[in-house]
Amino acid sequence: MEFHLDHFEGPLDLLLHLIAKNKVSIYDIPISQILEQYMEVLNTARDMDMDVAGDFVTMAAQLVYIKSKTLLPRYEEDEDEDPRATLVEMLLEYQRLKEVTPYFKNRGEIGRDIYVKNPEQLKGAPPREYRHSVNDLLRAANNMLQKAQRRMPPSANAFSGIVGREQVPVSTRITVILKRFLKSARLKFARLFDDAQSRSEIVATFLAVLELSKTHRVMLEGDGEDLELTLADDKESRPV
Repeated sequence: MEFHLDHFEGPLDLLLHLIAKNKVSIYDIPISQILEQYMEVLNTARDMDMDVAGDFVTMAAQLVYIKSKTLLPRYEEDEDEDPRATLVEMLLEYQRLKEVTPYFKNRGEIGRDIYVKNPEQLKGAPPREYRHSVNDLLRAANNMLQKAQRRMPPSANAFSGIVGREQVPVSTRITVILKRFLKSARLKFARLFDDAQSRSEIVATFLAVLELSKTHRVMLEGDGEDLELTLADDKESRPV
């Protein structure tokens, strides 16, 4: 059973209400005034669940204790802490939690009505047990770069610096690769670099393969020198 006293979640909630109602500072609480109003609210609750209402009674006892401490004479050499200090800290902490509660409540409801269906195995599609990692493609690309360096000796312009060199768009190399599928259903990864005229074109070709694989437009099979590309649609529609 959840106990609410006039829509107050607990004793701290009631105290914050009384402080706001009396327009007093939370750092300078008039204990006598707040205690009197606090007890009036408790006295109006006739059917209280004593197990849950114990927190309200405990807070009332604490307020009485604080009031008694404030009534005691204080001397200049007395450096005791303000008896209200602990209560002020509790109220400030509760106030902060109360302010952020609506935010976390809304965040908790995000995606509540969204249901995700698990992927299904396509009929007739062969099981894909082997998965190529980025490292596999990097090793294959490094091999192509090394071969290209041995095949193409550096020209005099190669020593003039990188600034001013023509950049090869990745989209251009994607188009070139896709056009090759019009002539062949399978392409050797190593043969994609045969027409490369510069290091930029080699890098653009490698990035084009990565992009096509990432977007699932082509599939990669084999390993090392035998790495081959096939169109994803062709692979999935081929009979088993």
